[in-house]
Formats: sequence, structure tokens, C-alpha cells
Amino acid sequence: MNRRIRSAFAVALTATLIATVPQAPAQAQDEHAKPSVISLPDGFQPEGIAAAGTYAYFGSRATGAIHRADLISGEAEQLSPATGTPSLGLKVDPLGRLFVSGGTAGDARVIDTRTGDVLARYQFASAPTFVNDVVLTREAAYFTDSNKPVLYRLPLGRDGALPPADGFTTIPLTGAYQQIGTGVNLNGIAQTPDGEALIVVQSNTGTLFRVDPATGVSTTVDVPGYTFTNGDGLLLVGRTLYVVQNRLNQIAVVELNTAGTAGTVTGTITDQDFDVPTTVAMALGRLYLPNARFTTPPTPTTPYTVVAVRPL
Repeated sequence: MNRRIRSAFAVALTATLIATVPQAPAQAQDEHAKPSVISLPDGFQPEGIAAAGTYAYFGSRATGAIHRADLISGEAEQLSPATGTPSLGLKVDPLGRLFVSGGTAGDARVIDTRTGDVLARYQFASAPTFVNDVVLTREAAYFTDSNKPVLYRLPLGRDGALPPADGFTTIPLTGAYQQIGTGVNLNGIAQTPDGEALIVVQSNTGTLFRVDPATGVSTTVDVPGYTFTNGDGLLLVGRTLYVVQNRLNQIAVVELNTAGTAGTVTGTITDQDFDVPTTVAMALGRLYLPNARFTTPPTPTTPYTVVAVRPL
């Protein structure tokens, strides 16, 4: 066999071997590369989550510290130090700014995700107050208050310019929504699929409401045969609304109409690693949820994790 024939044979044999060796699908390889459970610091007591690219941000309801986790490596580090007040619902915008709900402090902070610096702070309310969650639209950031039947609107100017410290408005809710008792009422918040209104969940009744952000008028979202008991964080992807039901350790999956006036529950997502998850963010094709572990007495050594699941 001459050298040219031997070379051609070697190339053909190599190609045949490559073709016949089983190759893991790209998606499977990608899934294997990303951890399904990420550890947060012991004693952290997470509540909110926001995601951007390959990173997720978590707030501590105990100290207000903000941690950033690499969703590929699973490594986490502190971005912003403890404030002594809670950091609850989080959202990050395309400018790399993290909007943080301040819980019992009645405030919100905006943090630079590159430096951890606080860019602005807004004092919405005084006790009793529980600024719980936030959603970002093109024009504003909207915050819920679990102790008051209102939304707080933080307008965003040209190129996302932040308003001055007193540049927010309070929107009283009217219509179908009614405040019930002193427990957690308003909780998660999202936009409707058409972007014209907002959707909020009332945790203690398990009801979804559509809210006109210009007037505060609310109507009940018609979801036949389902009550969102312990409804917490909301996430809208297209026309699919993910509703975290914290103490039920599940996510209800709702297919909404375009206006967000009605929907159908198409399934639920559970996982053996759920331990009272509270909020949810989408990243790298998966849903990430921090385990708040409300049913576990918190100590400085109590472990906390973030769980990734596949969406429906």
C-alpha cells in the first residue's frame, strides 16, 4: 500500500470511528455542565432572585446582603454588604442595575451590579409596611406592599434615568382587590403578555389580579378551578405565567390570554430539592428558585440552596 493510499485510508477510518462513537446531545452536555443545586452561605435566608446572563442575584431577608452566583460554576460571592433591613424581591435591568425591595424598611434600593454601589434609595412608606416584590417595565419599576393595598411606581426617564429620592408615586388599588387582615396580601408582580397592565398575586387568598397601572383599578384574573394558595413570586415568559406556591413546594404554570384577563393552569412543577421556594427567574433555559426554608428555624449555620428546574 503506497503512502497516499495509506493516508486516505487513515482519514476514512478516523471519520468512521468518530461517526460511530456515541455522542451526548449538546443539550444534555450543557445541562450536565450546569449545577442543579447551588449553595448559598449558611444562615443567609434568601428570598428574592434576579438573573442576567450567566449570573443570578440573591437577597437576604435577614441582613439585606446581596450575593451573586455564577450559574455555570456554582460559585457565589457577596456583591453588597448587609444593611440591617431585608432585601426581598429583585429585578435587574439591561443597564446592570439591581432593583431591590426593602421589606419592613418600606424602601427600595438600586444597586450597581458591577461595583455593588447603591445608586439610589427610595423611602416609600413607614410601618406597617412590607415592600415585597418588583417588576420592571420600559417606563417604570412597580413594587408591591404586602401590608398595604397599594403599588409604588418608580418612573424611569430617558435612557433609564432614575428619579430623585421623592420622585415616586403611590397607586391605591381599587375594584376587585380587597385587603384581608394583617397577614401577607400582595406579593409577586409581573406584566400582562401585552404589556398593558400588571398582574399581582394575593398570597392569603390565592387570587390573581390584573391591575391598570394608570388608575389602580383591579379585576380578578379568571383561572377556572384553581386557587394559587401561598402564591409568591411571579414570572412571565411569553404568555406563560409561572406562579411560585412557596409552602406547597410547587410552581403553577398558567397559560394566559394576551390581555392577562384569563388563563388556564396547564401543569405544575415540583422537585425533591424544593424547600419552600419563594421567587423564580429564568436563565440558561432553566428556572432558578431560592429555598427560603420558612418551615425550618433559622440559625447562623442553617444551609440554604438555589434549585434549577426545567420549565414546562
